[in-house]
Amino acid sequence: MAAQDLVGQRIKAIRRQRGLSQAQLAHPELSDSYVSLIESGKRTPTPAVLELLAQKLDCSLTYLVNGVTAEQMEDLEVGLSFAKMALENGEVGEARRRYAELLADGNLQGLASLRVEARYGYALASEACGELVEAISVHEQLSESEAETMTQQRKIAVALALCRCHRERGDYSAAVRVGEQALERLARSGWNDALVELGSTLLSVYLARGDMLRAGHFAAELLTASDALGTPRAAVASCWNAAFAAEHTGRGEEAIGLMERALAIQSETGEPRNLARVRLAHASMLLRLHPEESEKARDLLLRAQRDMEAAATSTFDRAEVALILAWVEIVLQHPEQAVEYSQTAAELVRGTSGWLETQATLLLSQAHFLLHQDEEAAAELDTVSRWLETVPATRRAAEDWMTIAEMRRRIGDESQSVAAYQRALACAEL
Repeated sequence: MAAQDLVGQRIKAIRRQRGLSQAQLAHPELSDSYVSLIESGKRTPTPAVLELLAQKLDCSLTYLVNGVTAEQMEDLEVGLSFAKMALENGEVGEARRRYAELLADGNLQGLASLRVEARYGYALASEACGELVEAISVHEQLSESEAETMTQQRKIAVALALCRCHRERGDYSAAVRVGEQALERLARSGWNDALVELGSTLLSVYLARGDMLRAGHFAAELLTASDALGTPRAAVASCWNAAFAAEHTGRGEEAIGLMERALAIQSETGEPRNLARVRLAHASMLLRLHPEESEKARDLLLRAQRDMEAAATSTFDRAEVALILAWVEIVLQHPEQAVEYSQTAAELVRGTSGWLETQATLLLSQAHFLLHQDEEAAAELDTVSRWLETVPATRRAAEDWMTIAEMRRRIGDESQSVAAYQRALACAEL
């Protein structure tokens, strides 16, 4: 039902409750025929007429426009504020519960902007809780059913979150489709900070699926766009992901330079959540390119961990820090600490069927191997193998099968090692 029909129905219902005829409501400012047209939904009253009718009917303008009283509107706004606060404070389960309660409130249904905010917040909270399928479903519903309601910035934010969720599930085709279609549709009038961030997320998908040629060209395009904008937000997003593109194409020192630039710019803005994430990315890159600097990488990670504890970060962010710390401890030959960090990471994302849990389990297997606990190491490999058998054959899956194959070889299980190598080749389509 159109908004003007609902407004007309409310005016008619209150008029009858007040025992007024259309002529009595209209006199002397309006004609009774005009009131009739409004009540039937054939005319949309101006804001001034709506305010006049609210006065005549002795009701709030808020109720006429939205179907809720001023008190109900205030309750909904307070509820949204508390839900958002919980999400920002990292209380993701509480945030998800609060958003779900708001969405179940019938008063929210006629309030387009608040409804969109609640659904978007619920999707973000679901993602932070590891419920990626649910988050994707809600974001898709927003894109389809709220397209006319959402602002341009919200459309970009939803597309970015949807692209990111598909990436985390390993569905790179869906992530690319969402990202490319959104950029084609939303970037026609030029780049802005939010679009550069969306583009950077899309770039990370190109890298994850091994599309290096496209990633290289797109990274250059994003850097050019961010330089033209000249904003810290765009610069951090483009440098961050261009650094990964440089690394994947064998330009290690350029990659580190870009990441250090992103870290320097983010340090100046003072936003703790993204600062922690850039430190995490920098530490991971150091470990891959300069393992001899593992101590420096660990210091960066511990600082990132402290930042995340003091700010609102998702379960995945905290799990990833623990995961990379486990990797550092393995490099530094501290398997006991590696076991602790791996278990922490796995517990944070338990049951999400995502790559973080897989990586944590693989690192746990390596730590057990270093502790000469071959049976425990094999059991962890069995867990990962069972999960990988159920997921799409992606580049990431191929890399995980290769790791399993190498670990099987180390613990002396040659037949399982060969089978894992064959799985890796099949995922890589070789």
